[in-house]
Amino acid sequence: MDDIVEIRELKLDDYRQLIETMEAAYKNWVGNLWTFMAIDRLIKKFPEGQLVICYNDKIVGCALSIIVNYDDFGDNHTYKEITGNYTFSTHNPQGDVLYGIEVFIHPDYRGRRLGRRLYDVRKELCEKLNLKAVVFGGRIPNYYQYESEMKPKEYIAKVKRKEIYDPVLSFQLSNDFHVKKVLTNYLPEDLQSREYATLLQWDNVYYEDSETETKRVTRNVRLGLIQWEMRYYTSLEQLFTQAEYFIDSVSAYKSDFAVFPEFFNAPMMALLESKDEADAMRQLADYTEQIKDKFSEWAIKYNVNIITGSMPFMEDNRLKNVGFLCHRNGKTERYEKIHITPDEQKYWGLKGGDMLRTYDTDAGKIGILICYDVEFPELARLLSEERMQILFVPYLTDTHNAYMRVRHCAAARAIENECFVAITGSVGNLPQVEAMDLHYSQAVVFTPCDFAFPFNGIKSEATANTEMILISDVDLSLLESLHFHGSVKNLLDKRNDLYATQLLKSVPSEG
Repeated sequence: MDDIVEIRELKLDDYRQLIETMEAAYKNWVGNLWTFMAIDRLIKKFPEGQLVICYNDKIVGCALSIIVNYDDFGDNHTYKEITGNYTFSTHNPQGDVLYGIEVFIHPDYRGRRLGRRLYDVRKELCEKLNLKAVVFGGRIPNYYQYESEMKPKEYIAKVKRKEIYDPVLSFQLSNDFHVKKVLTNYLPEDLQSREYATLLQWDNVYYEDSETETKRVTRNVRLGLIQWEMRYYTSLEQLFTQAEYFIDSVSAYKSDFAVFPEFFNAPMMALLESKDEADAMRQLADYTEQIKDKFSEWAIKYNVNIITGSMPFMEDNRLKNVGFLCHRNGKTERYEKIHITPDEQKYWGLKGGDMLRTYDTDAGKIGILICYDVEFPELARLLSEERMQILFVPYLTDTHNAYMRVRHCAAARAIENECFVAITGSVGNLPQVEAMDLHYSQAVVFTPCDFAFPFNGIKSEATANTEMILISDVDLSLLESLHFHGSVKNLLDKRNDLYATQLLKSVPSEG
């Protein structure tokens, strides 16, 4: 017969078993045990916060908690203060923090992850009640053995590095709680901890402030990637017709973003008088403002945020590779390619930009890197430190191996920065346009590689070298959960004590 484990609310009838288990769990405890009156008071005030875990119908563990308005106490409090001198008068159903006042497991049942189950149910309760966090003061019962050698701060650091094992703190750290500070005189009868405690916290990433809930951005976002075919045009109007067709199609699927490739307007170079590549690119830049304005009109008309890929742009007699984010509310912002490839310098004399930033949209915070830029991990890391959720990468690659450089680097950026990365480029050939004759593309949406995402980190991908649109839905809430509860935590575990990056100056709004 299989063993049965159950977590349920504590009842007054459980009191005898509860105390037997507590006595076993606290053999060396000099303080008082929970009284019948105290348990009765807790159950009456907050029944769903009082939990027991049963193993084959025997109570082998317990977790008790109250709700407090945390600002009434702050980080400098004692156990006596937070519990209202053990009366639990501090329990406030309208509070914002679930405060843990007890957790223990019978020693004969430890090592079976029962404590983890109690913590998980407590976290679920925090989320269910829309509370900011789970907070509690944690004992450090092995500290008395090291008191003469080190201060509590050093002891805690060594426990974190697993150089010292503490049966309470080591367990709490493994359950995603982080130490906010060291408390003194927290629990006077805790002689093993020398009256010290760690103030521990687990943040509810799903918490919604009722005052700002109406301002919350969309969590489910639909991406529309346009894999664009390079074809000849006899006029700018023909290019507009093709571009509007794709925007209309993406909008029909209720997409939040429509994304074009890098230099999608390059076919216009075949119409220009100059046969010199560098001069033709500068003439092409004359169309950029007009194209930007048209895309901004379409963003409003079709109710979709448009990322215009990139186009040549003259500024202070410097030829840059830039693109525009055309918000569906009419606002337009610019982004620039930072790193210029050898061919871009050789054929067109392009210069790299020096501005980098994230963009707040009605569908999340995004970053945009143009092609070669995604091969430099520092740029995406800077954007992730600004809480970027989606990274868009419009690119232009001629050969399969060039495309694979962009693809592999984009996939790595998704893992490193715990974000979605969407890439798209152009297909087809332009024999009459020098340095634009070949194109290879397969649009993809990459994800981190963790349990909530596809195992291979690919949300969706287009058919290679085929003109089409790729529609893909991404859930931003998965990123929030990953940040704190992922199998690995790239952003949280970054060694800022060893290395750091610095954000470049931001790009001004274009209108």
